[in-house]
Amino acid sequence: MNVNIQQDAKNLGIEAGKKSAELIRETIKAKGSANIILATGSSQFETLKQLILEKGIEWNKVTMFHLDEYIGLPLSHKASFRKYLKERFLDKVPALKSVNLINGEAANPEEECKRLGSLIRQNPIDVALAGIGENGHLAFNDPPADFETEKPYIVADLNRACRQQQVNEDWFESFEEVPKQAISMSVKQIMLSKHIVCSVPDIRKAKAVKDSVEQPVSNLYPASILQNHPDCYLFLEESSASLLTRKEAV
Repeated sequence: MNVNIQQDAKNLGIEAGKKSAELIRETIKAKGSANIILATGSSQFETLKQLILEKGIEWNKVTMFHLDEYIGLPLSHKASFRKYLKERFLDKVPALKSVNLINGEAANPEEECKRLGSLIRQNPIDVALAGIGENGHLAFNDPPADFETEKPYIVADLNRACRQQQVNEDWFESFEEVPKQAISMSVKQIMLSKHIVCSVPDIRKAKAVKDSVEQPVSNLYPASILQNHPDCYLFLEESSASLLTRKEAV
C-alpha cells in the first residue's frame, strides 16, 4: 500500500485525481481502452473534481462501473449515487465508451447483481477509485465483511454505523430514512482491479484509516484487505492520518 498524506482534503483530491488520470492514460496507451470503477460520497468530491480537469484522457475509450447503490432509493433523491455520478462526473466529461450504473430500483436486486456481474466479468477493471467508511467499510461491505464470495455484486445489509454516517453527512434527513440494504461490489471484485486509488479525507475517518493500515487484515476492518493489493494508492489528509503511528514507514 502506497500512502500519501496531504495537508487538507483539497490537496488530497488533487493528488488522487492526478494519479487516477495518470493510470487511466497509461492504460489507454497500453491497451487502447480502460475499464474503471468510480466511487461516490463526500470522500470523492475533490478527487472527481480534479479527474474532470485532467487533460489527455480519451474518455470515449473508457468503460465505467460504480461501486454501490441504495436499494429502493429513487434517482431523484439527493443521496442517489446514480444522481451523484451523473451530476458530478458524467455531465462534465465527454461521452464515455460505456456507462454501467447500478439500478437500485430494479424489481429484483439479485437479478441486477447478476446483470452487473456478467458485464464486469467481460471488462476486467484497470483503475478503481474507492473510499473507506467510518466503520472501515469498502464499498458497502460493512464489518464483518464477506471476503470469500466470488459474486462481483451482492445485496448488502447496511449496519447502524454505516447508516448513521449517511445522516451525519447530510445525505438523509433522519436515520429512519436511510435504506437498510444496497447493491454493492464485493470485496473480491474490488481487489481484482489492477490499480486502486483510495481517497480518505476527514478526521471522522481517522480510526478507520488506522485500522485499515495498521491492524492485521481482517473482515472486521474491511478496508484492511487493501494491504494485500499489489498496487493500491491511499491518499489521506493530515486529519484522517492523525492516528497513524507508523507515518514514517508509509
